[in-house]
Amino acid sequence: MMKKYYLIFAFVSVSIIGLLYGVCPKWFARTFLDISDLNPDIAHILRAVMCLYIGLGLFWLYSAFNAQYRNFALLTVLIFAGGLVIGRIISFFIEGQPAPILTLYIAMEFTLVPITFWIYKLKD
Repeated sequence: MMKKYYLIFAFVSVSIIGLLYGVCPKWFARTFLDISDLNPDIAHILRAVMCLYIGLGLFWLYSAFNAQYRNFALLTVLIFAGGLVIGRIISFFIEGQPAPILTLYIAMEFTLVPITFWIYKLKD
């Protein structure tokens, strides 16, 4: 049951973050990144990221209600969060301190990796 609820949580979380990125990229950049003039190419990337997040989130939601996919879905949550946090940490050391919301994302993703691994190891 824990795996099911965790995948629902992962879906909700990643969907909210994805929607923040992509529904109105100019608002997101202005509000959270202090960027007043967003390049159209960056807006394009943010919308693509939004759909990537939502697509993965929908798979996690589907898997929450289909036991045969749950462990595979949990592995994708682990890879997703782990890949993001590694990229953010690399960027932190190369570019320096990011905007506060991106620092929050580092903490969230770093926390999700061991939690997801623990939940993955639980018996069904």
